[in-house]
Amino acid sequence: MTSIGSIGSLVLAQTPPSDTFYTHAPEWTWLIVVYFFVGGIAGGAAFLGAMLDLFGAPQDRPLARLAYVVSLPLIAIGGPLLIWDLNRPERFWHMFIQSETGRPMFKYWSPISFGAWGVGVFGLFIFLAAVGTLAELGHLPASLRLLREGVVGKAVSALAGLFGLFVAGYTGILLAATNRPLWADTTLLGLLFLLSSISAAAAVLILLSWRWGHQGSVHWLAEMDVYSSLLELVTLIVLVISLGSVALEVWGNGWGVLLLVGTVLIGILLPLALHFRPHLAGRMSLPSAAALVLIGAFVLRAVVVLSSEAV
Repeated sequence: MTSIGSIGSLVLAQTPPSDTFYTHAPEWTWLIVVYFFVGGIAGGAAFLGAMLDLFGAPQDRPLARLAYVVSLPLIAIGGPLLIWDLNRPERFWHMFIQSETGRPMFKYWSPISFGAWGVGVFGLFIFLAAVGTLAELGHLPASLRLLREGVVGKAVSALAGLFGLFVAGYTGILLAATNRPLWADTTLLGLLFLLSSISAAAAVLILLSWRWGHQGSVHWLAEMDVYSSLLELVTLIVLVISLGSVALEVWGNGWGVLLLVGTVLIGILLPLALHFRPHLAGRMSLPSAAALVLIGAFVLRAVVVLSSEAV
């Protein structure tokens, strides 16, 4: 005859470690994963471009221009991806305008409203920075170079970089504001996505500039990649520890293996090894590390989003 203690142990073993396991998944698809990926790179690139503009040397200016030119199309791609994944994509404008009054609608207490406006403002300033960049290169009227010069240019760069940081990390904050397993069980997703986005953005800029960019500028990007990757690894470890039994419930399967291999090993440890031991791949060490970082950044977002969806 089964004892009461055995029954109690069985019940506890079958009880989810968090009440978030009783909620319904939002049914997000791969479009959201891609949006988180390209949007994060857009924000990270804008931040890196602003850092080069505001604190770099004159020889860093070409890479700052590259950062803005890369960021604009990525956020332009990410926005439609997010809208398309809505249940009623034709009603996305309701996040900005009250349908009854036609007035702007901003709900500071809503992560969705706050995020939508943040992405919109970021899009405005990265557009201005990109327009100024094209004017600086002679592709647009010279009068628009004002956007890249003097006080106006510094203000545009600073605001593009500031809102770029927001865009790079807010997706993790948005997930944490839900009541889904994993997402709602930690406050570290915003920081994790922010660090991953900076690392991925540095990787994209390295891949696009390592052949022609100023050596000092590319070296700075490599350093930013290393620092952000190290902090990302520490944050991920702390996140897993803080999740406790939730991590085992959500990632104690193929998703956990994918996170360990795709993000930790391929996306962080191998690139760090190539940075610290460049003789491992010779001249191709830097671009190889950058390519691996991008793989890891994408896998991270796929695992975080889809593993919770699967619960």
